[in-house]
Amino acid sequence: MSASARIAARRPRWVAIGVALSALAGGGCTAPNSPRGVVDRFITAHYMAIDLKATEPLCTGLALDKIHEEMRLTRGQPIDDATRKPAIHYKLQAERDEPGHVEFLFRATIDVPEGGSFDKNWMITARREGAAWKISNFSEYD
Repeated sequence: MSASARIAARRPRWVAIGVALSALAGGGCTAPNSPRGVVDRFITAHYMAIDLKATEPLCTGLALDKIHEEMRLTRGQPIDDATRKPAIHYKLQAERDEPGHVEFLFRATIDVPEGGSFDKNWMITARREGAAWKISNFSEYD
């Protein structure tokens, strides 16, 4: 087998390895205990899954107070498999990194089944508490 034939035979394997490495590197993976990691988990639990109980361990301070108030206001309103959950797409617009906390601004497009689509801005702050990052505040506006 010639040298060029051997290279051509190996090419699919190298292409597959390159694609796999690119997917891992560019897949948006963040460390779970990083500011962005905790914010992404919060967005998934709060806005996508509508699971306020799952947000509690992610939150502290004012954010935890807001979650408890949302729980109080929605008590008796079941969120289950029959609940129409929105499809949400969000993109980071700005990030401000300060000592001990990071503020994120996202632009979200929310598509509600049979309810239309609308855009929101989310301001979410992560604060370091000991070795962990927690959501310390969040707000949304048009």
